[in-house]
Amino acid sequence: MSKSLPEFKYLTFDVVGTLIDFEGGIKTCLAEIATEAGTEIDGEQALSLYRAARYSEDADLFPDDLVRVYLSIAPKLGLPADQKYGERLRDSAKRWKGFADSAAALTSLAKDYRLVAMTNARRWAFDFFEKELGNPFYAAFTADDTGTEKPDPAFFETVFDYVASEGHSKDDILHVAQSQYHDIGISRKLGLTNCWIERRHAEKGYGGTIEPAEFTKPDYHFTSMAGLADAVAAARA
Repeated sequence: MSKSLPEFKYLTFDVVGTLIDFEGGIKTCLAEIATEAGTEIDGEQALSLYRAARYSEDADLFPDDLVRVYLSIAPKLGLPADQKYGERLRDSAKRWKGFADSAAALTSLAKDYRLVAMTNARRWAFDFFEKELGNPFYAAFTADDTGTEKPDPAFFETVFDYVASEGHSKDDILHVAQSQYHDIGISRKLGLTNCWIERRHAEKGYGGTIEPAEFTKPDYHFTSMAGLADAVAAARA
């Protein structure tokens, strides 16, 4: 491990899945639609279907793409395949909750680092996520800002350029994320020090996140944001 936690100047964050519980939000919305339709769904099955539908060649930017995704998976879940329900799933992003430890951990970490959001979500959705998290970010980059989505290296390069404009380099960044596919693997290839927040440590599989071609052992590994915040506090004591 080349750097200790106190040595970094920036913490860059994946948002959806790391800080915001998108799986819980999707399952809750689909369950509500199912109840209204007089049926029930299996949450993990729904996430599996979501994952397969989300990562298709005709996918739109997130979470706008949830309209298309819903229409694709609804028949398989026994749900009504109506446009209005797809729009309801998309709009549910405005109400998705942060994980219980996210806001407090970010508040603590913001005392020592510049926190930078890096999200594949569109800016309109990120605005809701940021408010839910207590507006902790020093800077933020969305799919609208970069014109691409992680794991495209171009997304990361945009952030590197921003950090360079402040007189620093990617060596000053610790990248924090839960997705092996979108973040941990590519951050390693780009020479970043990374921190894996294994949100699904108590569950099997990858849930709503695409499975990586290969597992990347992270530089730092915690099962919660609270774990990272506690480690930073201990390292600085």
